Amino acid sequence: MNLSWLEDFLALATSGNFSRAAEARHMTQPAFGRRIRSLEEWLGVALVERGAQPLVLTEAGSWFVTVAREQLARIARLPADARAVADTRAATLHFAATHALSLTFVPSWFRSLEGRMPIAPIELVSDVLQRCEDSMLEQRVDFLLCHAHPQVPGRLDRRFPSTTIGHDALLPVAAPGPDDRRGSRAKHRLTAGIGEEVPILAFSAESGLGRIVSTLRGEAIGRARGRVVFTAHLATVLRSMALDGRGVAWLPKSLIDEDLRARRLVPAAPMSWRIALDIRIFRSDDGRTPAARAFWSAITARDEGR
Repeated sequence: MNLSWLEDFLALATSGNFSRAAEARHMTQPAFGRRIRSLEEWLGVALVERGAQPLVLTEAGSWFVTVAREQLARIARLPADARAVADTRAATLHFAATHALSLTFVPSWFRSLEGRMPIAPIELVSDVLQRCEDSMLEQRVDFLLCHAHPQVPGRLDRRFPSTTIGHDALLPVAAPGPDDRRGSRAKHRLTAGIGEEVPILAFSAESGLGRIVSTLRGEAIGRARGRVVFTAHLATVLRSMALDGRGVAWLPKSLIDEDLRARRLVPAAPMSWRIALDIRIFRSDDGRTPAARAFWSAITARDEGR
């Protein structure tokens, strides 16, 4: 449909006459009549009673007067609406963060920043690391927050600037044994005997934490007779399986602090199996918006001033 047909029809409905409406629309009457006919064919209904003098709108035509006015008004608002959306997006900070950090670190980190600097509205996407990295590479977000380890470089390390904003650790944990009244000895342990397999609750390949565990402790887990019995994207899912006594899971300390204090989960290996982690924030190329650039300058200046 040609949008100008709506203006043609409203001119006809207002003037009540084909010749006056054609004149108002700066065209010949035959050409104007063909445009009204084209609109009717597109709608599949007649809008005017042909041959009636003076002009009479059909029931559908009377209804369409209101519709045409509403549609033209909406179209007239589009440029202003588009600018408003663009302005809002430019003022909004767009973050991607891994699931584990979205649940634990991110809320308290934002709260700590609010007391030190003005922060624009925030939009957060929570996902596995691989898809968070995709969002950065495709320039759909301004910042990415994730766990990191210097010996396990990620896809963004050489492409985007980053800075450390916190610390965490990956701990191999399991539910306490059923006969352990003190709740201090794990049901499954990575120091088990040579002939005894240890069930492992593992992260999927898309998980950044999975990359770190596989790279840094994969061989050691194999030597300890670890056998993967369950795989999932999310640390929260692995935590639930560990609490249920299904095996050993490597989980962020920030996620399981309360479980450790309550002895619902206990260490499943010596302290040497622990993996220290950084929490890093990556910034998109040069900051996509003034708000993003200002935010990055503020947090990096704050880090330098420590």
